[in-house]
Amino acid sequence: MNGLKADSLLVDRTDAVVTLTLNRPEAMNSFTVDLKEALRDTLAQLESDRSCRAVVLTGAGGNFCGGQDLKEHATLLAAGSTDLNTVQVHYNPIAQRLASMPKPVIAAVRGMAAGAGASLSLLADFRIGGPKTSFLMAFANVGLAGDSGISWSLPRIVGHARAVELLLLARPVKADEASRIGMLTELLEDDEQVLPRAQELAARLAAGPTIAYGAIKRELSIGDAGTLSDALAAEAQAQAICGATADHSAAVNAFLNKQKPEYQGR
Repeated sequence: MNGLKADSLLVDRTDAVVTLTLNRPEAMNSFTVDLKEALRDTLAQLESDRSCRAVVLTGAGGNFCGGQDLKEHATLLAAGSTDLNTVQVHYNPIAQRLASMPKPVIAAVRGMAAGAGASLSLLADFRIGGPKTSFLMAFANVGLAGDSGISWSLPRIVGHARAVELLLLARPVKADEASRIGMLTELLEDDEQVLPRAQELAARLAAGPTIAYGAIKRELSIGDAGTLSDALAAEAQAQAICGATADHSAAVNAFLNKQKPEYQGR
């Protein structure tokens, strides 16, 4: 594994899987400006990096992410910054990149995922957790509304009424409940296996038809919020793209010859 360190963000590549590790364990991997900019810019690079076929997002130490670093935030408020432009400059682009990434994204959620950390984890295609995993929609606890896509992702996962409850009451959601209501895709018995399992799943997906995976994600984003006509149009466009790929041809030939297809992501 080759590792590159960008201050508070670790970027590691194993074959076609890139693991992004929020690396501020002393502060629950909370977001400073430096970390937000590093994550935003790295996701932008990975989006067009054809050698990257799956992404794993995790946190160093015992927690996923505590959300915004309130110490830094307090300093900015004291300096007269009250417009919270970090939402437009940092969190919105990060959320958009995660949700629309044209390849699978897996969140390895060990420990606490709070505030923006919870929001961003819920934008992943898969979320793997362990016994100590918990989510906290902490925004109301500091007099703020939700951000980083939480108003879009949470009701789609848990339903509108439950989303209202979790955002207004800002109560922790422990691992068992998170698994039951869909916030976790998979709940493991051992916290130490969360990251290895996420990377294992990412490797499996990276070996698959990643162009088709990206098209499926786009279909769902349109079909979930649009009309039947919108969904049918999106499906027609997606099939036109996928049907012209080398991966599709290889899969058809492999099926006819009773062989296992090898996908190249093209």
